[in-house]
Amino acid sequence: MEWDLSNYYKTYEDFKNELKNAFSIIDIAKSCKGKLNDEEVFRKYLDLQIDVVGRYEKLYLYANCVMDKDRRNTKALSDMQEVMHLFQEYSEATSFQDSEILSLGEEYVFNTIKKYEELGQFEYYLKDLFRSKEHSSSEAEQRIIANYSPLSGSGRDLYASLTNGDYKEYKITLNDGSIVDVNGSNWTKLVSDSKDPLERKRIFEAEFKRYADYKNTYASIYSAVLKADIALAKSKGFDSALDMHLYWNNIPTSLYHNLINIAHEAAPSVKKYYELKRKEFGLDKIHTYDRFLDLRVDESNKTYSYDEARELFYKSIEKFDDEFKEFAHEATKDGYVDVMPSPGKRGGAYSNSTANTHPCILLNFNGTLDSCFTLAHEAGHSTHSLFSNKYQPTMTQGYVIFVAEIASTFNEHNLLDYLLNSGTLTKNEKIRLIQNALDGILSTFYRQTLFAEYEYLAHTMAEKGEPVTEESLSNIMIKLYDEYYGIDINDEVYKKYVWAYIPHFFNSPYYVYQYATSYSASLAIYDKVKSNEKDAFKNYLSLLKSGGSDYPIELVKLAGVDFTKPDCLKGVIKRFDELYSALEELLNE
Repeated sequence: MEWDLSNYYKTYEDFKNELKNAFSIIDIAKSCKGKLNDEEVFRKYLDLQIDVVGRYEKLYLYANCVMDKDRRNTKALSDMQEVMHLFQEYSEATSFQDSEILSLGEEYVFNTIKKYEELGQFEYYLKDLFRSKEHSSSEAEQRIIANYSPLSGSGRDLYASLTNGDYKEYKITLNDGSIVDVNGSNWTKLVSDSKDPLERKRIFEAEFKRYADYKNTYASIYSAVLKADIALAKSKGFDSALDMHLYWNNIPTSLYHNLINIAHEAAPSVKKYYELKRKEFGLDKIHTYDRFLDLRVDESNKTYSYDEARELFYKSIEKFDDEFKEFAHEATKDGYVDVMPSPGKRGGAYSNSTANTHPCILLNFNGTLDSCFTLAHEAGHSTHSLFSNKYQPTMTQGYVIFVAEIASTFNEHNLLDYLLNSGTLTKNEKIRLIQNALDGILSTFYRQTLFAEYEYLAHTMAEKGEPVTEESLSNIMIKLYDEYYGIDINDEVYKKYVWAYIPHFFNSPYYVYQYATSYSASLAIYDKVKSNEKDAFKNYLSLLKSGGSDYPIELVKLAGVDFTKPDCLKGVIKRFDELYSALEELLNE
């Protein structure tokens, strides 16, 4: 089962023609410069933005699909570069936009959009623009920022070149005599399959050695990323990079610090879980790579076909609202999901959605139960997008990552409970499922919060003018792994370079904390639905329908969760402790 990209453009030639024609919009945008005080020009310019969002994003979705289908396809890479050039050109051409709109004044701007029904969809954007006035740039500053964006993003490009372009696999000989190339896609599976602590150590070191080999280069690249981030924050008038990144979504910095504090509260539960694993496997001490070990092997080695996985997901949501079920089926419709691994295909999984366009899902389905959960997760994203596209106009269909992971992890919570209560699982299947759920909380909430604290400490260090070196960055990780997990990663030779292993640090600073907040929100919402709280699912649908029509904290409130209250984050600890108790009980039977 593959994508049918004719759903987006009938032929490749149609895509190329649309891409060529899209550049003509740039001249139209340029012609509006200095004339927005003319009501008709202002209206024309805003109408143009609606057209641009719909057309440009669809071009990106198509080009991205073709490229991810086979990363060896140089023509696809060239097409994507042309699309990104289009985006860059348009950004430069409209660099006057914010400063000129601000110069018009709130009264003129809002009186104008009230006259034309189709312009009402700009209200949130304009409200936010005037809120952010003190941090907005002049036209000249916007042009400078746009022109320098490729340079300020050079750290991201260098990281990709070193990590992916110059990537080489390390070969090791396993205990059974087989020789394997260890890489980012297979090392965790190799570790989980190994019963020998020394073999697991060799597998882990084969993957992480590359980061130790280039530790100083990685540190220099990350230092450049930090400096660019801090420079932009200063240019925009912020006290810190954290303030800047949270400001755009109107998120108080107190939330970021509350998240870190809650994670520290959870540390005793996490350490107890790792101690249980240590005892179960008879280890003298537990290492970070031992977390991939399964407490019980499923003797049946059951696998699922894609159709079976899809049907399992459908059954898990049978009790929900009809429209929700309709969109969940639509999200996983044939032609919109690329299912199986293939040579050159991008790894991992995602849902890609754009305004007024049917979302698509990429999977690398391998028949495991984990793959079933991945399908449910990505279907959650696409379902969210279908709701947003139906109930929101073009300009407020897109939603930010802060709320994006709510729908996906909601589906995971639901599928877990469905399976545990199905009566079809053996004891060992239940143990493995609960362990996967616990590990999911650790990776989505706990580990991401550890990384969020790392980013805060690394940025603070750079903002104070302290040296950013491989040693100073590694020392932060050594400290955090001890505090969060009770594990001394000095014992693991290369683990302290995990900061170089995480691409988000280099590609999108202050991003990962949102995985943890979204997970917390989805769990709080799911608990309300699970407890049959009045209007809980109706409120959840209100969130899905709201798209990006307000600030994320306000959107989450629609579903009954208030992030301004620290206790809303504590449901994760409760869920972890409940699952741990169930696991311990099963192991002691």
